[in-house]
Amino acid sequence: MANTKSALKRIRSSERKRLRNRVFRSRARTHIKQTRKLIDEGRTEEARAAAQQAVSTLDRAASKGIIHRKNAARRKSRLMRMLSAAEQAD
Repeated sequence: MANTKSALKRIRSSERKRLRNRVFRSRARTHIKQTRKLIDEGRTEEARAAAQQAVSTLDRAASKGIIHRKNAARRKSRLMRMLSAAEQAD
């Protein structure tokens, strides 16, 4: 356990930030998962809309510093590459 007042405060603030960040990270994962599921099912029109939502969520998380901007870019790139390949297959 922390000994100083500042260390105790850091513990409290870190926990608040962790809980807030978890919401954005979870939301991004959910949108990516939904998009991948739609791609696998072959529903490309719905997948395109879901991908836009996932991209928006990833950008929001990156802008808040919850995930690194290059991490967000990599995830968006992979998702759009999957979507593009699915659309080409149709």
